[in-house]
Amino acid sequence: MIMAAGLGTRMRPLTNDRPKPLVPVAGKALIDHDLDKLVAAGVTTAVVNLHYKADMLRAHLAKRRDIEIVYSDESTELLGTGGGIVKALHQFGDEPFFVLNSDSIWVEGIAPALTRMIETWDAASMDGLLLMATMVTAMGYEGRGDFVMDAQGHVSRPPGEHATTPFAYPGVQIVHPRLFQDAPAGEFSTNILWDRAIAAKRLFGTRLDGVWIHVGTPQARDEAEAYLAKLPH
Repeated sequence: MIMAAGLGTRMRPLTNDRPKPLVPVAGKALIDHDLDKLVAAGVTTAVVNLHYKADMLRAHLAKRRDIEIVYSDESTELLGTGGGIVKALHQFGDEPFFVLNSDSIWVEGIAPALTRMIETWDAASMDGLLLMATMVTAMGYEGRGDFVMDAQGHVSRPPGEHATTPFAYPGVQIVHPRLFQDAPAGEFSTNILWDRAIAAKRLFGTRLDGVWIHVGTPQARDEAEAYLAKLPH
């Protein structure tokens, strides 16, 4: 699932005439960076949630021939990161699935991140597996870090409100539908369910060995393009 329903207010004026997933970075729409990674990992169907300028996003995605696109329409009500997934949950049956934010780009390291996540996933012990980006290599990220991760891969929150942590969450995860059991109704954040999984020691992480670029503002988009332009092609 690709989360594409946000208003993109921090990306204005680039989102005045288009949804944030269609903002171009290095000659390619943000959402196509995600879809290309998913296709490379063997994913054959993507659920995309829609809200702002939904028709424009549908028209763009209709051009894709390498992956099936299914839509989850949130045009009447934005449901947040948690509620948006719950609305689309029936699309996944009882199988684990990727969830990607549409404003993240990453440059692969030694091994493709999504492939490594598939290999790391263990349904018996995990309700969620988060990709973890080191603060050292994160670009366009303005926070102090999101999570702590131990040697076994268990993810937890930082010890204090103002603590700086080693890892930022780049908006890429594998989740099992059971993570959403007894989820709140309507709009809510996935953080509620992550905290529950942390308490049960069922939320894990795996380190991104490449570079994560958060494209959340026009300045971050420009920085991303400048960085990507320097990479060998």
